[in-house]
Amino acid sequence: MSKITEEIIYQGRILDLVSEVHLMPNNSESRFEIIKHPGGAAALPILADGRLLLIRQYRPAVEDYVYEIPAGRLEIGETPSDCIARELEEEIGYRPKKLESLGYVYSSVGFCTEKIFIFIATELEQTQTALEPDEFIEPWIVTLDKALEMISAGTITDAKTQLALMRYALK
Repeated sequence: MSKITEEIIYQGRILDLVSEVHLMPNNSESRFEIIKHPGGAAALPILADGRLLLIRQYRPAVEDYVYEIPAGRLEIGETPSDCIARELEEEIGYRPKKLESLGYVYSSVGFCTEKIFIFIATELEQTQTALEPDEFIEPWIVTLDKALEMISAGTITDAKTQLALMRYALK
């Protein structure tokens, strides 16, 4: 099983679209369109009192606000822990003194290479946010029980956020 050919269809700022031919387990050849993404990091920030700091962010892809954990794209040469430390400061104005890994998740293995590393962020030191011009983010402080209720009610629909909350709840 291996990639036989790869043709770049589109190169963008945050992803590339490629057409690939792969040798399959039965020795047949199949063509796939795959989104190549550098990966990302996300964290569930835990405040000193134990409450969680989620965000409510406008996402043009779904044309709506989404409740989620802070996250960002890996820059070239950046580690997942450095990436999420940068994103936490930019998006919510907190610098974590401690990051604990909750593992990783592939966002959509059927067509995308994006691998998201997930952390718990604690011992938060308040700084300043540095939102990009196209980011519309509001902080949303909740208890773990409330966040889990929001998953059950269909209010938290973001997969990485659901996973982070459930992994944290099972610790």
